[in-house]
Amino acid sequence: MIAIDRLLSGSIDMHVHFSPDSLVARREDALQLAESARESGMRAIVLKSREYITVPVALLAGELVPEVAVFGSITLDNEVGGLNPAAVLAAARMGAKVVWMPTVTSANSKAKAEQAFKVDLSGPPRSILSSGGTLIPEVKEIVEIVKKYDIALATGHLSPREVFVLFDAAKASGLSKIIVTHALQGDIMEAILTNEELKQLSQAGAFIEYSFWACMPTVSSAGPQRIAESIRVVGAQHCILTSDFGQYYNPPAPEGLRLFIATMLKEGLAEDEIEVMIKKNPAQLLGLS
Repeated sequence: MIAIDRLLSGSIDMHVHFSPDSLVARREDALQLAESARESGMRAIVLKSREYITVPVALLAGELVPEVAVFGSITLDNEVGGLNPAAVLAAARMGAKVVWMPTVTSANSKAKAEQAFKVDLSGPPRSILSSGGTLIPEVKEIVEIVKKYDIALATGHLSPREVFVLFDAAKASGLSKIIVTHALQGDIMEAILTNEELKQLSQAGAFIEYSFWACMPTVSSAGPQRIAESIRVVGAQHCILTSDFGQYYNPPAPEGLRLFIATMLKEGLAEDEIEVMIKKNPAQLLGLS
């Protein structure tokens, strides 16, 4: 077995999109995605939607494809009411494994995402901070729910300032599963974290997510060399690799992860570093033994 196939076998992708989606055409539905993951020998996937809790469809796909662990999540964009503790609590009680802060409807992303995707996103831009720069009460409540149910908290498309405030509050509450969402993806965010800021967060306990979608010429300009360089600065032991695939114009998400593995090997990352980022660290975040 060649290195790419060996690494893909038993891998975990914590950031995959699927149909239906009201604004974006998707490559596969949840069942097709789970079947693709099974064919690639993957261990687990996390279904992400900006528009609804994905736990019910994840449970059904997992029952139909038992060889792959399929997990659900919630993303706090406007379609679910934004920073909505009630929706987070419902998702948590159903078994969600990841809660994403606002993504394309965040104040740091909405205008740029509308331009990049040529869509009108409903509702106001969302910030997690008050005018005084502190967390709004709803976010404090969400952090407590995430901690209680042992869920991974992901930063979405928040600004660097918001990320640091959220991280400090989450750590102070005792939350240990914190993910900085697809680092370096500046084409859909007004401001992004620098490598040194990513290193600072990782050394304090955050996991840094790098997504292969950031390398795709259809949306982004964060080339693979830049991602590999950032991983070296941060340290693979603090990182996860995801596809962030599901777009109709990209290959199926498992193939995206395979391409990411191949690309990072080509950029000089070691096999054991990649294994940590696509197996060990995601398993820890998902509570898998």
